[in-house]
Amino acid sequence: MTLKINSKKNVIKDFDPTLVDGSTFYTIGNYFNTFDYNVLSVSAPINGNYKIYGYVVIHMPISTVISDQNEILNIVYITSLIVFILSTLILIVFHKIVYAPLKKITEAAKQYASGNLNYKVQIDTNDEMGYLADTLNFMSDEMGKVEDYQRNFITNISHDFRSPLTSIKGYLEAILDGTISVNIQDKYIKRVIDEADRLTKLTGSILTLNDIDAKGMLIRSNFDINRVIKNTAASFEVQCDEKDIILELIFSDETAMVYADLGKIQQVLYNLIDNAVKFSHNNSKIYISTYPKKEKIFISVNDSGIGIDKKEVVKIFERFYKSDSSRGKDKKGTGLGLSIVKDIIQAHGENIDTISTKDVGTEFIFSLPAAAKPQE
Repeated sequence: MTLKINSKKNVIKDFDPTLVDGSTFYTIGNYFNTFDYNVLSVSAPINGNYKIYGYVVIHMPISTVISDQNEILNIVYITSLIVFILSTLILIVFHKIVYAPLKKITEAAKQYASGNLNYKVQIDTNDEMGYLADTLNFMSDEMGKVEDYQRNFITNISHDFRSPLTSIKGYLEAILDGTISVNIQDKYIKRVIDEADRLTKLTGSILTLNDIDAKGMLIRSNFDINRVIKNTAASFEVQCDEKDIILELIFSDETAMVYADLGKIQQVLYNLIDNAVKFSHNNSKIYISTYPKKEKIFISVNDSGIGIDKKEVVKIFERFYKSDSSRGKDKKGTGLGLSIVKDIIQAHGENIDTISTKDVGTEFIFSLPAAAKPQE
């Protein structure tokens, strides 16, 4: 017979050892009518020499277990709620800071791809997304400028080619159908040649611009800019004689060695002197000077011509631009000369400035890097 003794030395009458079978077991209830309330009981046998000498039983009221369980569940619920709220806040912040801006940027990319370069990305933040949006807006502005330039370029090229071609066609048709008599045909044939020369000059200017835009086209060498100026000025002897213009060369030193592309600089000087002669009054002077300053050689071409209006000075270097005052005097001009000049000077890493007064004259000043002095 097996007796079960509780902590009060009382015998547990209804204890059934066959339910235990010598192993640890758990029960929920009044533990064999020992308690008046339900408890969680854990019974563990005391073994020795392959015999069971008794049991150790630990009881805990179910109400306490449920209370502890509820506390744990409350902690879990509260923790889950906090995690949910934090996750929601993180998602909201992520959506606002990352997803929404990315969506706008993606939409902007689609708009640009479809050709709508006026589309602007509206992201007013000071973080990386805001910087990216500003960069995209700047890119679209620059692409728009390029598109406008290409459109205007085609328009101007078409106009400048159409005009001489129309004249050539008209003169030749008039000669062929007898509208122009034989005794004056030479006059109109000369006009055809002049228009053809204009087309040749325009084509050459466009090719020059293309070479400059291609970058890396400069063939630099050391040369005396004073000698180049003398040779270039000499080629305008006939034009100057026709208008009684004096070209006065003013050099601070006998030689001024520069490091630049000789062919390109000859073109710059030719264009500037050509403009000066073209727009100078009869019986006037054109001053061409050079002087060194801080490892650079400055070159100035100063005429006493019609001058340029202040509003037009900032535009004279634009491609195909012709000021109102020059249109009547430069019928053969392409509107590319000064643009070529500026591009060549900038390709050398230098600048060109303009000082002009209406009805007084214009001065162009640009710099070139001085050639390195040979080591002794």
